[in-house]
Amino acid sequence: MTIEKRSRPSGGPRKKFFHRRKYCKFCSDSTIKIDYKRPDILHDYITERGKIMPRRITGSCAKHQRALTQAIKRARTIALLPFVVTEGR
Repeated sequence: MTIEKRSRPSGGPRKKFFHRRKYCKFCSDSTIKIDYKRPDILHDYITERGKIMPRRITGSCAKHQRALTQAIKRARTIALLPFVVTEGR
């Protein structure tokens, strides 16, 4: 049995995508405060399934990611944010 090399359909090299540098929204704009009583801000950092997004996706710094996680967990405890999003709703 021989292994054949597959060529790319386009025949050329892969195109490199431009990745924009992620930045912490809270460091750049000091007027935005992380607070568990503001679910409109916290909702941007939760997936559609209800999980907290990681730093590598949101671009937050470590300090503000910890504050976000703590605020999201507090908001879930007092029912401002859902723990799990159901499929039917």
